[in-house]
Amino acid sequence: MRSYSEFSLPNSVFYGQNSLSQLGEQVTAYGKKVLIISDRIIEKIGHVQTCKDTLEDLNISYASYLNVNTEPTDVHVNEALELCLKEKCDVIVAIGGGSCIDAAKAVAVLATNGGTIGDYMGGKTSIEKNPIPLIAIPTTAGTGSEVTNVTVIINTTEDIKMMIKHPAFLPKVAIVDSMLTTSTPPSVTAATGLDALCHAIEAYLSRRSQPLTDTLALSAIESILKHLKVVYEDGGNTEAREKMAIASMQAGIAFSNASVTLIHGMSRPIGALFHVPHGISNAMLLPAVLEYTKESAIEELATIGRMISPESTALPETELANIAINGIKQLCSDLNIPNLKTWGIDEQKFQQVLEKMATDAIASGSPANNPKVPTKQEIVDLYNYCYHYDFSGSTSSLTS
Repeated sequence: MRSYSEFSLPNSVFYGQNSLSQLGEQVTAYGKKVLIISDRIIEKIGHVQTCKDTLEDLNISYASYLNVNTEPTDVHVNEALELCLKEKCDVIVAIGGGSCIDAAKAVAVLATNGGTIGDYMGGKTSIEKNPIPLIAIPTTAGTGSEVTNVTVIINTTEDIKMMIKHPAFLPKVAIVDSMLTTSTPPSVTAATGLDALCHAIEAYLSRRSQPLTDTLALSAIESILKHLKVVYEDGGNTEAREKMAIASMQAGIAFSNASVTLIHGMSRPIGALFHVPHGISNAMLLPAVLEYTKESAIEELATIGRMISPESTALPETELANIAINGIKQLCSDLNIPNLKTWGIDEQKFQQVLEKMATDAIASGSPANNPKVPTKQEIVDLYNYCYHYDFSGSTSSLTS
């Protein structure tokens, strides 16, 4: 076992209201021809035009790919890559949610290393050359992709979500301007916010956690528990939006360096096969996986329980761990998170792919970082449990 840890960040991180003003200066430091990667919603809101105006003011030429219309697929990546090479772009600006940023990460690497993104899954092909510099600008407080060295791309041929981790996927610059998140609707606010909460909790519970990631994860957990419901109910609360943007970034840094665990491992197959948005599929699993994990993470969950109920700090740690799980269940309920059945997933089709989902979850590697490492059958059992999961009421533990 090694006696040291590694901690990585983008070269520069700008955060706070109006930090988008740094875009022009950062672009000129890294290139002369920009590829903007985004989606049609962000274009409609006006954020893409803001980027274009900034570039035009500096006489910087650009091309734009705005078709990342869902969670990123290898099709999106190939289309954007073709445009990038055709236009000879030497810097990429990704503005949008994690889907846009993840697609941009893949394009940045492929533009200099060649091949398809699937070639790099599982280290089959090594990344030898530096990627095109990427400036990542999130418009949601959720994925933390702007500060991570991970990209998640759907393989449309095999119906799997490929999670590929490598230092080359880390953006050169992150610009986290909370003012870009104020137009996020409540349903997306809930999904992305709970995604960030999962990142923070999983980083904290991960077998690969370290002191620096613990500090960031705990700060993010506390802030999200305090502010997520606020921004869900009042999207115009700029102070709470700012807190969520910072917490999402903290959670992203934490899990990029400590990894995620069982929740994300089980979530990716649900997204790939049933097209459930990533944050929602995480939230569908979150309380149940914590119930399963509880006996192997009593101390950590008790720490979260103290955040939720400071007046209960004198209680035994087992009871505090239950407070943590129940508090998170209540938050999911308050944010109207459905279970798999309520979402509309056909139970017969769900049963038919359980074995594949469990196999794909294990193959992702994330479940091995969980404090309690599940067997394939336990993952199947957890999927079944989550299908009918009841977010109301209290819980003590999940009997496997």
